[in-house]
Amino acid sequence: MAACIFCKIIKGDIPSFKLFESERVLAFLDIQPLSQGHALVVPKAHGSKLTDIPDDQLEEILPVAKKLAKATGSENYNILQNNGRLAHQEVDHVHFHMIPKPNQQEGLGIGWPASETNMEKLKTYFNEVKAKM
Repeated sequence: MAACIFCKIIKGDIPSFKLFESERVLAFLDIQPLSQGHALVVPKAHGSKLTDIPDDQLEEILPVAKKLAKATGSENYNILQNNGRLAHQEVDHVHFHMIPKPNQQEGLGIGWPASETNMEKLKTYFNEVKAKM
């Protein structure tokens, strides 16, 4: 995509702090980090959402994120991937964040508003989703 900032970074049209590159994946430091070492792992295949990317183009993503966590010395970290505006996706090119969490102030801060479960509804939903797998 001509206007996609990550496609421009992949092509080399925009400079980046490249940490890893292969035929299918590019990893680079985030220029608006939540903490030191915050990096992005991006499949070179363009797609807005995870479901748009062919499986073979995703095979290296988690191994590269794992290498980044080790290379940064991160003991605590988040691996984050958002799909769609409601899910806080800002760039319409699939990307994974590796965000070190060195202390309470730095890194990703999240809430987890868990709710009570109706087991009958959960079982019905489980059966619906499992049938589509």
